[in-house]
Amino acid sequence: MYNSKIIGLGSYVPDNVVTNDDLTKLMDTSDEWIQERTGIKERRWVKPGSGDTTSAMGVKAAKVAIERAGIDKDDIDFIIFATLSPDYYFPGPGVTVQKELDIKTVGALDVRNQCSGFVYGLSVADNFIKTGMYKNVLVIGSELHSHGLDRTTRGRGVSVIFGDGAGAAVLTREEDNSKGILSTHLHSQGEHAEELSLIAPGMGKRWVNDIIADNNPDDESYYPYMNGQFVFKNAVVRFSEVIMEGLMKNKLQVNDIDMLIPHQANLRIAQFIQKKFQLEDDQVFNNIQKYGNTTAASIPIALTEAWEQGKIKEGDTVVLAAFGSGFTWGSAIIKW
Repeated sequence: MYNSKIIGLGSYVPDNVVTNDDLTKLMDTSDEWIQERTGIKERRWVKPGSGDTTSAMGVKAAKVAIERAGIDKDDIDFIIFATLSPDYYFPGPGVTVQKELDIKTVGALDVRNQCSGFVYGLSVADNFIKTGMYKNVLVIGSELHSHGLDRTTRGRGVSVIFGDGAGAAVLTREEDNSKGILSTHLHSQGEHAEELSLIAPGMGKRWVNDIIADNNPDDESYYPYMNGQFVFKNAVVRFSEVIMEGLMKNKLQVNDIDMLIPHQANLRIAQFIQKKFQLEDDQVFNNIQKYGNTTAASIPIALTEAWEQGKIKEGDTVVLAAFGSGFTWGSAIIKW
């Protein structure tokens, strides 16, 4: 049985920078209020008409990852695309990536696990490669939140947090079982699903014809909802648990972590975890200050930046951990 390893990373964010001060022109908020609660200073939002869509950003990140992997696009055997903001209700963006990259007719899978989507996608790719089913798998996390946010004072508790962007990784076979992805760990707790959710349009409660028929300008069901305090309290617990689960599975200690890359949900969550595990600043990578929460894209963007900056080196133990809507959470332990 093989291990899988990451051989190429890429990311893309829109050019349009939206600062906290910019948001004060749209809603009753302040730079101080946003930074105190989230750590975010700015984020990237796609400009309408720019051509950047969820799949288009994913394609841009994927091209960089494939080039860095040193393989041809037609060496890709399978595509996994994680997002909560697809171009269409259906089909999913995985097939769009296959078309836009002009890759042969490989399989394409869409993962709808929101903030933990990239870790879930990485786990699926890892297991496909471990079993020998595929050799080279492209995993993308991409989000376009900005077009679906309530950019008024009513929606400020959510809208100030989220940004747009994409990240991608190419995984391949590794015959040395001491290297690559050592293990992945996935969990969910569906009873809390609606604490962080977007209800409409959905077949279960409010579909498009319901929204049109009501024509209610005060209908908030098609804007994201988040019970912020409840999510925060659960996140810090689940982050800790799933990191320890991965370390124990591989007989590792906290001091074996060379780099922890948490999902960029809230800088305060990352700081809480860092303090709990007594990690130094150079053992944790955060970039939420620049990009906000990019959901499924946050880990691959951060992983790419950490690698580009030389913060991840061969032989390092890298831990990825995520928690989000669903509630779903997961971790991956990687020997680089």
